[in-house]
Amino acid sequence: MSLYSALQYLLFVAIVTVCVKPLGGYLHRVFSQKRTALDRLCGPLERCIYRFAGVDVATEMTAAEYAAAFLVFGLICTLLLYAILRLQRFLPWFFPAWQTTPLGPDLSFNTAVSFSTTTTWQAYGGETTMSYFSQMVGLCAQNFLAGAAGLAVGIAFLRGLARESCATLGNFWVDLTRGLLRVLLPGALLGSLLLVWQGVPMNFHPYQSVTTLEGASQVIPQGPVAALELIKNLGTNGGGFFNANGAHPYENPTPLTNFLELLAIVLVPAALTNTFGRMVHRRRQGWMLYWVMLFLFSAGLIALHLSEQRPNPMVHGADFTISRLQAGGNMEGKEVRFGIGGTALAGVVTSNGATGSVNAADDSFTSLGGLVLLVDLLLGEVIFGGLGTGLVGLIMTASIAVFLAGLMIGRTPEYLGKKIGPRENKMIVLYALTGPVVILALTAVAVSTRAGLAGLATNQGPHGLAGIVFAFASSFANNGQAFAGLSANTPFYNVATVIAMLAGRFFVAIPALFFAGLAGAQRNTPESRGTLRTDSLSFAILLAAFLIVVTALSYLPVLTLGPVLEHLQFRI
Repeated sequence: MSLYSALQYLLFVAIVTVCVKPLGGYLHRVFSQKRTALDRLCGPLERCIYRFAGVDVATEMTAAEYAAAFLVFGLICTLLLYAILRLQRFLPWFFPAWQTTPLGPDLSFNTAVSFSTTTTWQAYGGETTMSYFSQMVGLCAQNFLAGAAGLAVGIAFLRGLARESCATLGNFWVDLTRGLLRVLLPGALLGSLLLVWQGVPMNFHPYQSVTTLEGASQVIPQGPVAALELIKNLGTNGGGFFNANGAHPYENPTPLTNFLELLAIVLVPAALTNTFGRMVHRRRQGWMLYWVMLFLFSAGLIALHLSEQRPNPMVHGADFTISRLQAGGNMEGKEVRFGIGGTALAGVVTSNGATGSVNAADDSFTSLGGLVLLVDLLLGEVIFGGLGTGLVGLIMTASIAVFLAGLMIGRTPEYLGKKIGPRENKMIVLYALTGPVVILALTAVAVSTRAGLAGLATNQGPHGLAGIVFAFASSFANNGQAFAGLSANTPFYNVATVIAMLAGRFFVAIPALFFAGLAGAQRNTPESRGTLRTDSLSFAILLAAFLIVVTALSYLPVLTLGPVLEHLQFRI
């Protein structure tokens, strides 16, 4: 590992760790409706929104009402975005000479669901498909709204665990508005200005047709790139303005922009662990969850770096050594300005959560490198993850670990003073089984039908299987990145990935909200000498081991037939 890569990794981890406490405290004040520095600016606008929408701030919702509001909001956003995409040729800033990819009903529906679920799965090239109006009013707006909705669900979940003998989880519309005005908008504005400073375009100019030094004609796309770029990361969305996403020099021109965009993905999900500790008045609980996240993150980062630093066994006669003039290792599909270090960091950050803003071609990673990305997706967003959803996943998994530990000692499982009884267990099981059932079932259909196999444009065998599993795992994780060897803009994949997106967004959020509702309605059980400590090092080890073992038990066969088999073939 080069010194530059090691320093970059250490600096990234250090910045995230330092920001956990102050940012976590700010989020706690925002959603506890305590005073913040933005009250004077956001307060009047917030009250206007409540008055216009007819929202009663004092009225709270049960778990069922909160889930219903979340579903209705997602449906409305999907329909509005679908209408914009279908009508974009009649709306402003549409250039028919450049936007040549047709937006048919299936692709429009897939894209609408994709952005309203924060998946931002892109089966199209942004610069040849979307008008400026669609990018700004449609896609960029959904990055804000869908991100704020996910954050609201996460906060409601934490609120349920923190309350006692209470049947409500808060008000979805209040949480949505406060998250939008006091978290996402300020962060996106500040970050977008930093990107413009680094050279990211922010204009509404038509595309420019120029003649190169060789005499060839080249079209240079432009647009309001900076506005979309930062919120896609901060809101854990990931859809790129251009087809190349975070690898495009207009979206991500320098190593500094790469570093800033990756920080935007991680900072809020990491800080929510501290917010959780403050809400339940047990800060050690929050720090324990953060250290588990950081351990798994670091393990994946080291594994990916070592995999990509090795030479590609299929390339002969090339120099793969690290020197002052080259990054060494497997640089196929990677940007020279980022090298192995910037690419590996981006690969782990984006695959761990719901932000598939990749800066390299996932399809060109080594077999073991692709395996690391796939395992991160299959873990279920528990390593930082999306806004709210990542911490929800880790806490739900911790509840399973508590239940198993309770069985081993013959004691009724308790987590944070809440007993995990039959009703709570049903919600946990629904949450835990949804991912394997959806991902593996859709993969089975894809590999056993002509329509599914037709998407394998360039790769068959183990790599093709890995590409299909990766597509459904990414869709279910509301992540959006994919292996380029899979042609996903077909009716089959446009429909199949929508099923995975909706399941990953709603089929896991609803059981989690009901679990939080059941927990909030309970009276806290006082701690005793037999209470399992869930803020200790031993429980952190149990939780990390449980995550790895359960993922292996669920997906080991398909991983063995995919990237593992491909790696063994290369070594023979």
